[in-house]
Amino acid sequence: MPGDLFTFELSFVILLLVVFVVAMAAHRIRVPYTVALVLAGLAVSSQNILHFELTPQLILLLFLPPLVFEAALHIDSRTFRRIVTPVLLLAIFGVLIAVAVVSSLLTLTGLLDWRTALVFASLIAATDPVAVVSLFKVLGAPKRLSTLVESESLFNDATTIVIFHIVLAALAVGGDRFELNWMNAIQQFVIVAAGGVGVGVVAGLVANAIFAHIDDHLIEITLSTIVVYGTYLLAEEFHLSGVLAVALVGMFVGNRSGKNMSPTTRMMLMNFWEYIAFLANSLIFILIGMQVALPRMGDRSYLMFGLVVIVVLISRAATVYGLSFISRLLGCRVPIKHQHVMFWGGLRGAVSLALALSISRSFPGRDTILTLTFAVVLFTLLVQATTISPLLRRLGLVGLSAVEKEYETIHGRLLATWAAYARLKREYEDGALDPAAWNAVKDELSERIQALNHQLSEFSAANPELVARLTQAVRRESLQIQRASIIDMQREDVLSDEVARRLMAEIDEAIDALSQTQPVVETDAREGAQPQPAQS
Repeated sequence: MPGDLFTFELSFVILLLVVFVVAMAAHRIRVPYTVALVLAGLAVSSQNILHFELTPQLILLLFLPPLVFEAALHIDSRTFRRIVTPVLLLAIFGVLIAVAVVSSLLTLTGLLDWRTALVFASLIAATDPVAVVSLFKVLGAPKRLSTLVESESLFNDATTIVIFHIVLAALAVGGDRFELNWMNAIQQFVIVAAGGVGVGVVAGLVANAIFAHIDDHLIEITLSTIVVYGTYLLAEEFHLSGVLAVALVGMFVGNRSGKNMSPTTRMMLMNFWEYIAFLANSLIFILIGMQVALPRMGDRSYLMFGLVVIVVLISRAATVYGLSFISRLLGCRVPIKHQHVMFWGGLRGAVSLALALSISRSFPGRDTILTLTFAVVLFTLLVQATTISPLLRRLGLVGLSAVEKEYETIHGRLLATWAAYARLKREYEDGALDPAAWNAVKDELSERIQALNHQLSEFSAANPELVARLTQAVRRESLQIQRASIIDMQREDVLSDEVARRLMAEIDEAIDALSQTQPVVETDAREGAQPQPAQS
């Protein structure tokens, strides 16, 4: 037993080491770290170094609750209310459309028998935006788009899980036929979904009431852990949606954290769950890579994989573009550029794999479903996730706006001129530059610096939003430098622990207040606004 425990711990440490190295490398070469982890998992599995099994219990009970909670923590209620119509359309009707399209096409083309096609369609509808959302954060995609993608995934995971179990139950009862009492199925879906929402709301209210009466970050983080797993297990125990319950808890806690927690606790809570989510995602995707069994080159399975991927993409297109049109009729427009990103960013991941792995071994098409699920997940990660960044840039949804580019151009000219002035001045003072030449060039550089300063002042006056964002960034950096200096003084015994904690709490409060008042410009050059011209 001790030997088995040592082997497990050693394997786990090696796994974390692989995650660390891969994440560092992915950060340097600017690729989604989830993609790099899958590739690393493939490499590790080929060497037969580690032995970990990706089980549905591991994903659904251990990894999924913190992933859902961490994502929900960052969903702003005001932004969510503006996009609730397309989110609910995609999360409910989108899953139904995807199941219908995938199962019908796979059956009609003869790729799968109808039973296998239906089960596969019911589990592949779940989207996993981890790789896409992480790129959104790095590239600075619009907040509304990021919230839309993440919210859809949270809620369609819950819908997919419910529909998957309804399909399996109907097949188990019907044998060779699909016998489903539609009224009972709708009633069951409503009970599971509404019950999950109810559990989440109650748990969120109770958690916030307790958070409001505690001021200790360690206790509050411990409470949040209990709330996350307790809420999920409670909902699942009563056959309700644990995903919806945890999502609602996350939204309740996240949107009330500014009032119910001190700024220090709020920052530490967010940082804690960000790390837990990073760890869970890292382990999931590297285990995916370790468990994938690729077919031999030349195997006809590749043709089948390609056709199945095309079918899944067709279903995604029908879902996104069709329901976005309906959403527009209902008064909530989803920009066409956002629709393109949602279509191509509809990755598949952990939930689909967990559902595939949970299928009974006695089901005739289980091995086929498992192989196809791995194939689709691998394609979405290796192809779609790696090309989403160029798509965002091509659509003009990320990168510098026209205003920012113009500002950087003027600022760059000014910095370059100042650098030339300072360098030549040093050479003149060291006697390495001819006085007459220096006097002539000095006047030219001084005039250019004066002109660029005037140009920059005019540009800033014409674009106050940009200046406000830059000012906020400088203020935040100033506060972070002050916090780091207090930590250094505490470490060097210049400040006592009590005073240092009080000073850091003051700075944390200032940082939190700064975040709450951060200027947000929803309509910039990316959305069609034109920058104010600067005088040349």
